[in-house]
Amino acid sequence: MTQLEIQAFLTAARAGSVTAAARQLYVTQPALSRRLRALESELGYPLLKRGQGVRVAELTEEGRAFLPLAEKYAALWREAKTIPQREPRLLRLSSVGSVSSYLLPEVFSAFMASCPEYSVEFHHHHSLEAYGYVARGEVDMALISDDMFSREVRTVPLFREEMVLALSPGTKYAQAVHPSGLDGRDEIRLPWCPEYDLWHDFWFPPAQPPKVLLDQMPLLEYFLRRENLWAFLPRSAAEQLRSIPGIRFQHPPEGPPERFIYYLIQQTELSPVLSRFLELLDRKLRTVPGVTSLL
Repeated sequence: MTQLEIQAFLTAARAGSVTAAARQLYVTQPALSRRLRALESELGYPLLKRGQGVRVAELTEEGRAFLPLAEKYAALWREAKTIPQREPRLLRLSSVGSVSSYLLPEVFSAFMASCPEYSVEFHHHHSLEAYGYVARGEVDMALISDDMFSREVRTVPLFREEMVLALSPGTKYAQAVHPSGLDGRDEIRLPWCPEYDLWHDFWFPPAQPPKVLLDQMPLLEYFLRRENLWAFLPRSAAEQLRSIPGIRFQHPPEGPPERFIYYLIQQTELSPVLSRFLELLDRKLRTVPGVTSLL
């Protein structure tokens, strides 16, 4: 029993004649008749009434009983043919904004060129919520800055990078400035990681509000173009912001500790597609000054 034989039977039953069915299937009438006879021979009973001068494809009693089974067979065949399209070809990623804004665009471009059969689903998640998404299997991998203990999720060091001081154009600050010489009222503050927050609170009392408080990256470049503002930021971000006219970067004494970024996956071996993504990300990391890949 083949799909072509089932198709021949169903088309003849719907068209009402073997001749009409042959036209619809773009085959000759003898060829279609051979398919029908082969199906009947395998089943062991006739499906169509035949006789001298009979032009209508009238079903036998057995043919009428077989018709719903043939329709199920055809439906199962169609469903079986869709299996390759239903296989997971989706890479689901999550990241903190400071990594996605300045490091991932080139990696995504390389990944889509390298794995064209995959689609990418991306979300911005803070570190804490990223653990939940990975644990529930809603995200394949997440890039985070705040690590924590989890029984369901593996936390793997990805890279570390310097923190630098960015001084906006027309700054009033000297060529070499110590953290103690920075006015917190001129700060653009972002929560880079817990280690940075501890360092920041030592030099800048939490009670003193910054000029600008951000929790996402897109507005950072806008505010850094204004006079006399400053911000500490990771080296990967600094490299992308050097195009701002007049901006200056410094490595002040007693500056912030390096920032660490981790990737989260479930407690399983890396899939080939995740391994490929990390390979491309590692390649990008090794091109950024002040960034050390830990892969």
